[in-house]
Amino acid sequence: MFKKILIANRGEIACRVIATARKMGIATVAVYSEADKEALHVQLADEAVLLGPAPSRESYLVADKIIAAAKQTGAEAIHPGYGFLSENEAFAERCEKEGIAFIGPKAHSIAAMGDKIASKKLANEANVNTIPGYNDAIETPEKAVEIAKGIGYPVMIKASAGGGGKGLRVAFNDKEAFEGFTSCRNEARNSFGDDRVFIEKYVLEPRHIEIQILGDSHGNIVYLNERECSIQRRHQKVIEEAPSPFISDATRKAMGEQAVALAKAVKYQSAGTVEFVVGKDQDFYFLEMNTRLQVEHPVTECITGLDLVEQMIRVAAGEKLAISQADVKRDGWAIECRINAEDPFRNFLPSTGRLVRCQTPEQTMFQGNTTALQGVRVDTGVTEGGEIPMFYDSMIAKLIVHGKDRNEAIAKMREALNGFVIRGISSNIPFQAALLAHPQFVSGQFNTGFIAEHYGKGFRAEDVPHQDPDFLVALAAYVRRKSRERAASLSGQLPGYDVKVGQHYTVITLGMQGRNTHTQVRVDDTGHTHGPAMIQINGKNFAIDSRSRLNDICIRGTVNGQPFVAQVERGTHKNPLALQVQHNGTRIDALVMSPRMAQLHQLMPFKAPPDMSKFVLSPMPGLLVDVAVQPGQKVQAGERVAVIEAMKMENILFATQDGVVRRVVASKGESLSVDQMIVEFE
Repeated sequence: MFKKILIANRGEIACRVIATARKMGIATVAVYSEADKEALHVQLADEAVLLGPAPSRESYLVADKIIAAAKQTGAEAIHPGYGFLSENEAFAERCEKEGIAFIGPKAHSIAAMGDKIASKKLANEANVNTIPGYNDAIETPEKAVEIAKGIGYPVMIKASAGGGGKGLRVAFNDKEAFEGFTSCRNEARNSFGDDRVFIEKYVLEPRHIEIQILGDSHGNIVYLNERECSIQRRHQKVIEEAPSPFISDATRKAMGEQAVALAKAVKYQSAGTVEFVVGKDQDFYFLEMNTRLQVEHPVTECITGLDLVEQMIRVAAGEKLAISQADVKRDGWAIECRINAEDPFRNFLPSTGRLVRCQTPEQTMFQGNTTALQGVRVDTGVTEGGEIPMFYDSMIAKLIVHGKDRNEAIAKMREALNGFVIRGISSNIPFQAALLAHPQFVSGQFNTGFIAEHYGKGFRAEDVPHQDPDFLVALAAYVRRKSRERAASLSGQLPGYDVKVGQHYTVITLGMQGRNTHTQVRVDDTGHTHGPAMIQINGKNFAIDSRSRLNDICIRGTVNGQPFVAQVERGTHKNPLALQVQHNGTRIDALVMSPRMAQLHQLMPFKAPPDMSKFVLSPMPGLLVDVAVQPGQKVQAGERVAVIEAMKMENILFATQDGVVRRVVASKGESLSVDQMIVEFE
């Protein structure tokens, strides 16, 4: 067994590998860029080596620097994690030549299966049913349009070295094929250093189901059940679960055996994933093979009780698999939500900056520990006060739950999301809560088009209907009442000016454009700052009891005897005196005051925000890589104006209306902040 390994990655996956290495008594070496010098994986590792500047092509993608770091520290093996160099055959081969074990498959397997074009050809030769497409690299956008027309729209334009949703577009017409090809090539070049792109038919209403396999250097290969990954936004997985609520035992067996046969054809060793697109009649087609550890591997660890990182390390050290196919378990149900730094209410644009608050829900499962299951686990690479840099992907954490069955897992996940506090940047937690509550998700009747179908026009606050909106109002009144009780209990108050608690309140829920809602609330006197309170709203009673402190953001307690977890804090962007209440993905901003103060509040004029329709503003922090217009140019609605790169994704800004460019304010190569002006129209 190795005594020391180097982790050629960053963020949560680097922390994940360190956890297992520590359990196995193996020393670890972290590598980091200048942007990551304070990162969690650097703090957790036994040693750390600086690679270079923040951009990954100058740090995490430079094989020479990583090999040098391994030699300098005496690391015997390198774990590549996922992304970066994890599926780079040249890097795997280089490690072998340098006498360093690569904790992953052999270079020949990566070459055959990691390359999407080569793997599809190999699958065809092995008589595996594959999707129609053009399997050779395409040189020009004009050729891409010609091929797409030949296959028939819609088509999927895909980077050969792609993964994680990078370098992938779906085109429904010639214009989208032309632009999608160009964007794919640019993203692929920047993310993977390989700009080859191919095209295949896009199967409508598909499910994305993948089989986890595990092989050793002695010819043994097993499949570890499947993962359901159909809940995707722009081809980026959002929620993953194991097992799938869709496929039958017979389909699972057939897919598993086909995955194993494919892996045996390339003498595969280590952990890998064979991805399938599955039709509504459970007919399945080979999509691609990921020759690395997957982001969503924890759900498989939960239902099988296997530590996949440990298995990878043992295989790389030459050990035989300790399990046969008959030993593979399928216990309970696991779900993973990817918690990303993005604003779901602004079309999921990246949100970078400092994590002012980051409190995870209480964990009962941990990385590298597959004995404590049936609980909650958080895999993360950040800590409170840390930065989410614009140079890498947007993941803050992975939230994983394991329950006895699917319904219990969904309930656990909803409660865990309620208790996940993130401030300073936006996160997709409200969106995750909405997905988990959607009847089609709960029933298991969904496909990869689920998010596009239900949230195609973006995500709005009203897309998260709360099962009882009055509870949010009651909770605001409860917290305000407890605050008043505490203030009233303070000694030394001047007679006649002391704080009066009162029973009657008006809760003003702040709406858009000054459209507020007034709710009359009665709170029965409890006589002490901690204890139950009876809140009456619209003829309903809410008996709320909580032992949480007034300055806690996360409030835990019971309402009418049922447990709840919610988030409440003072001060919002709408009003510094308002209470922000969040529960099950729904958020309200509420002012709680006496009925007389509420009457006076209604008399205050509403100040409308300024009209910014004549400006193109940066919707996110990022690098301005292109400005496509010039002063005096006539621009039509829908025309390309600028391109911003953030978190390894290209984001194209289009004109929302016809106009003439008055001036270009920002210049190419400039680092932009949110709402920074780029172009002004006349």
